[in-house]
Amino acid sequence: MATARPIGRLMHQTFGISAPRMAIRTELSWRWKLPALAGLLSLIAGMWWLGFDFGQFLSGFNRSVVAQTQARLESELAALKDEASHLRARATELESGLKVSQGAQAALSRQALELQGENTQLKEELAFLQKFFGDTGKLATVSIERLSAERERDDAWHFSFLVVRGGSVRDDFAGHVSLHASLLANGRTLLVALPEDQPETAAALKLKFKYYQRVEGTLRVPPGAQLKSLQARVMEPTQSVPKATRRLMLP
Repeated sequence: MATARPIGRLMHQTFGISAPRMAIRTELSWRWKLPALAGLLSLIAGMWWLGFDFGQFLSGFNRSVVAQTQARLESELAALKDEASHLRARATELESGLKVSQGAQAALSRQALELQGENTQLKEELAFLQKFFGDTGKLATVSIERLSAERERDDAWHFSFLVVRGGSVRDDFAGHVSLHASLLANGRTLLVALPEDQPETAAALKLKFKYYQRVEGTLRVPPGAQLKSLQARVMEPTQSVPKATRRLMLP
């Protein structure tokens, strides 16, 4: 009786064909694969982070020290901002005070100059009047003294003068002043009479005094007009002939 041979070996000896081999594998379910994959990824991330942090430590970078330094710098920056804001407010306050002080100083300087000029003028007038009234034996006469005119603005001139009575004075003088101005405007000559042409000057030109009266006012002119001459006449209410006349010629 012949001995049975394995089929694989028989096929190999007969036909030169090897019988296929079978392997048995165990498949894991997704219930186990997902936690395992998550754990592997966590492990890789932890190792990478530790390696990165350790590398920074070896290179001299300390995260906690940097965080402390940053916090300190931010605190100092906030303090500097507060101080800068306070200094700006203080500077604004000082600047405002300085402007007020400069304005007050300028006003006082102007007032001082005006008072100085007024005092000088009063001294000159006083000296003139003392000399003028020195001889009381003379008959009372009226004269116009210190006639002047200056440009006040582009369309106005300021005039001033003294009307003085000398000699023996007993009663008050009443009357008015008549002014006649010659102007040069745009190559033409213009004549202006006060108070006729400018009634608002009538009050300033009225006279009521015993010894002297200062007269001053504003002559309105066309813009840029040049005053060439100014004549002042002292008139009495019932007289057509002036009591005194004075002419001022300007260049």
